[in-house]
Amino acid sequence: MSTTESNKTVVKDFIDGLFTKGDLGAVDTHLAEDFINHDPPFGVTPDREGMRDAGKMMRAAFPDWHSDTHALIAEGDVVVERFTAGGTQRGEVLGVPPSGKAVSLPGINIWRLRDGLIVERWGLLDDLGFLRQLGVAS
Repeated sequence: MSTTESNKTVVKDFIDGLFTKGDLGAVDTHLAEDFINHDPPFGVTPDREGMRDAGKMMRAAFPDWHSDTHALIAEGDVVVERFTAGGTQRGEVLGVPPSGKAVSLPGINIWRLRDGLIVERWGLLDDLGFLRQLGVAS
């Protein structure tokens, strides 16, 4: 398997593990100790623990949270992921009580890898659309 294909597998395994399966250990398995999240979502810290917290938050509020990958494109040490994540709100999130509504969150992530581990993330998520679905933005 080429390095670019291997990098794509690492990213896919990380996303599937943390966000679709709710495996918080995916952070330890796939993120480097010095991981930096340049665009941390929803107020989490820009490090490994922030990614773990994001996974915890989404799974607590949306037990069926999952991420569907539409494209994985790799070149060198970079993998670009286009996805739509979503689930049914069964718990509180961002101060919003459970609604039972299905929500979705499309986005694009850029991941940089080193030695088979993810070291950086840049992301562009439809935060406003997500907040509108939760009823906290118009």
